Amino acid sequence: MPAAFASFREFYPFYLGEHTNRICRRLHFVGSALMLIVLVAAFATAQWVWLWLLPVIGYGFAWVGHFFFEHNRPATFTHPFYSFVGDWVMFAQMLRGRIRF
Repeated sequence: MPAAFASFREFYPFYLGEHTNRICRRLHFVGSALMLIVLVAAFATAQWVWLWLLPVIGYGFAWVGHFFFEHNRPATFTHPFYSFVGDWVMFAQMLRGRIRF
């Protein structure tokens, strides 16, 4: 049974614990960065068909990291909203150097 979390603040330490492998974190970072690039490109060119790539890129990179390097199940399966927010918080913290890239 998945753990219940009362808030994102309570969830985030668990989320970070699921991302201890550097390659997994790097894959998350690359996937998130590519998502931003595709999103900007889609809006800049009005090529809305590219938007279908966003979940493929984001989840694809993250899930490869979890299944092949971290060897755990992504938190998305049990906590989709908190996990989505956690991805972006971790991405921002990696950009600022608060989490090791």
